[in-house]
Amino acid sequence: MKKRIGIVMVWLLLWQGLCLYIHNDILLAGPLETLRTLLQMLQEKEVYQALLFSMIRIIGGFLTGSVLGIVLGWLAYRISVLADIFAPMIVTLKAVPVASFVIMLLIWAGNVNLSFLISLLVVFPFLYINTLEGLRTTSRDLIEMASVFHIPWANRFRYIYFPHLYGYLYSAFQIALGMCWKSGVAAEVIGQPLHSIGNGLYRAKIYLETGELFAWTILVIVLSRIIEYVFLYLFRKAARK
Repeated sequence: MKKRIGIVMVWLLLWQGLCLYIHNDILLAGPLETLRTLLQMLQEKEVYQALLFSMIRIIGGFLTGSVLGIVLGWLAYRISVLADIFAPMIVTLKAVPVASFVIMLLIWAGNVNLSFLISLLVVFPFLYINTLEGLRTTSRDLIEMASVFHIPWANRFRYIYFPHLYGYLYSAFQIALGMCWKSGVAAEVIGQPLHSIGNGLYRAKIYLETGELFAWTILVIVLSRIIEYVFLYLFRKAARK
C-alpha cells in the first residue's frame, strides 16, 4: 500500500512540476486546480445525473455484448458453419474505427442510446473470440471421456469446459470493461447526448476549462475502476461455486 501511495505521489509531483514549467492553466491545469474543480463539481446534482446516465448505458452495453459474445461463441463452437458465417462480422467489428460506427449509429438510432450501442459493439468481439478459443482448446480427452460416460451437458460445462474457459473469460472481461468506457464516452463526446459524461467533457473543451476536463476524466477513471473491481470480484466468486 505504501509503495502505491509513493508511486502516486511521484506522478503528482511530476504533474505539478510540469504545470509550473508550462505556467498556463489552459494548456495544463495542475493537480490542486483539478482537485478544486472536482470538489466543486461534486456539489452539483447535474454531475451525478451525467454519471448515472452514462454508467447505465455503458454497463448495459457491456453486459449485453458479453452475453451475446458468450452465447454466439458457444453456438459457433457447437455448429462449425456458424463460425464461418460470423467470421466476416467479427473481422469488420475489429477493424472498423469506432468513429465510423458512431456516425452511422447517430444517423440510424440518434444520440440518446449511442454509448450503449457502441459499448455493445466494442465488447462483443472480445467475448466471442475468447469464448470460442477457450472452448476449442478444451482438452479433447476430457470431452471424449464425458461422451463415453454420458455425462449430462450441465456437468460437462461445469467441470470440463468452464474451468478451462474461466481464464479466457476473465481476460476478456478485463479488457472489455476498460474499452467500453473509453469508446462509450468517446461516442458521447461526438454524439452529444444531454446530461452525459461526454457532454460534460465537450463543454469543458469548448470553454477551455482544462481543470474541468481533468476532473471529468478522473471521475471516469474512478467509476470505471470501481465497476471493474466489483464485476470481476463477483465473477470470481460465482466461478468458485
